[in-house]
Amino acid sequence: MRESAFISTNISKWQKFEELIVSKAHKDPDQLADLFIALTDDLAFAKTHFPQSDTTHYLNNLSTKVHQYIYRNKKERKNRFVHFWRIELPELFYEHRKEFLISFLFFAMAVTIGAFSASQDDRFVRLILGDNYVNMTLENIEKGEPMGVYGSIARSDMFVVITVNNIRVSFIAFAAGICASLGSLFLLLQNGIMLGSFQYFFFTKNLLLTSMLTIWIHGTIEITAIIMAGGAGLIMGNALLFPGTLPRGVSLKKGALKGAKVVLGLVPLFIVAGFLESYVTRLFGMPELVKTSIIVLSLFCTVYYIIIYPRKLYKNGSFSID
Repeated sequence: MRESAFISTNISKWQKFEELIVSKAHKDPDQLADLFIALTDDLAFAKTHFPQSDTTHYLNNLSTKVHQYIYRNKKERKNRFVHFWRIELPELFYEHRKEFLISFLFFAMAVTIGAFSASQDDRFVRLILGDNYVNMTLENIEKGEPMGVYGSIARSDMFVVITVNNIRVSFIAFAAGICASLGSLFLLLQNGIMLGSFQYFFFTKNLLLTSMLTIWIHGTIEITAIIMAGGAGLIMGNALLFPGTLPRGVSLKKGALKGAKVVLGLVPLFIVAGFLESYVTRLFGMPELVKTSIIVLSLFCTVYYIIIYPRKLYKNGSFSID
């Protein structure tokens, strides 16, 4: 093939590639891949048949631009992960702080309802926690191991079961927000009542401090994450209920995406909580000071990342929100 025929056959393709590289619009990865393969084939052909021509020089420069573009975007994809945890997730925490506050207050109210109900009716704890769990706990108390349930399963098995279950509950709490936010509130109500009745049960056995220094080793992070998952459901539900100037479908889609990001961001918290519950909570002989330190450190870390750190970023102008 003569060089002029080679150029006329492929020039439109090369120009299209140049336009894609300089364009700021979203690039289709499949289209870029196809064009890049075609470009490398053309460059190989040109080097073979026209090694000293301007066409070969042009294609070589274009290939260099493509290489730089791909390398730059590869670097951006690596930084994307860091950016999500450093900026994007904290921005969601700050932007939707009202939903998360409502989730916290509703959960706290549910805990109060659970404790109050248990104080008014001895059968309430069995109704909420189940006869098997209550009977097993009473037997453990008689044996001097009130928190023995946390040592009844192999560590590795417990870690997998607990972590998977907590992640599943968080996704359900989020997904239930599609029911006009009511589904998420209902799950928060369930979990809050369960926690309140659970703690009151140990209070009646004069074991409130013992139970708190045990379950809150993992519960500080676990309960915080569940509350945040409920808040993610409220983000989606409120986007459906109050679309503002957006079409309802568009608003719901945006709310669902934001809520999903929050829930995905909670997965590491559930992994840490599952680890603590499976490997640390069962260390019943651990000094109370150490237990307290773990609880306080967990509380500080969660409060800092969810509340304090986003506020700092907002004040520094790191967010795109007003």
